Amino acid sequence: MELAKKYSLYLIRWQLSTPILAIVLKLLSNMSTLWATIIANFIGGLIFFWVDKIIFKKKSDVPLWEIKDHVKCYDCGKKKRGYRIVSWGNYDRTEDKHPQYRCKKCSLKKMEKIKK
Repeated sequence: MELAKKYSLYLIRWQLSTPILAIVLKLLSNMSTLWATIIANFIGGLIFFWVDKIIFKKKSDVPLWEIKDHVKCYDCGKKKRGYRIVSWGNYDRTEDKHPQYRCKKCSLKKMEKIKK
C-alpha cells in the first residue's frame, strides 16, 4: 500500500476515535477530566491497535528466508541445507509451528508457486 493511501486511512482512523473519546468522557463526566481522558484513550488504544496493525502492515517485495543446516527436504527428502520462505507479500508463515524446509532446488520451485 502506498504511503499516501496509508496516511489517508490513518487520518480517517484517527477521526473515528473521536466518538469513542467523546462517549467515554460523557460517561465518566463525574470523574476528573484527566482520569476520564486517560481511560478513554486506553479504550481507544485497545480498539485501534488492531486497525493500525492492518493499515501499517508491511508487505515485502523480497522474500524473508530462514536457513538451517542438515535438514530433510520436505519435497524430495534429501538431507541438505534447508531453506524456507517465512514471509513474502501476502504469504506469511511467521507463526508456523511446523515449518517446511526445502533444499535449494525445491525451495526455488516453491518460490515460483508463491510468486504466482
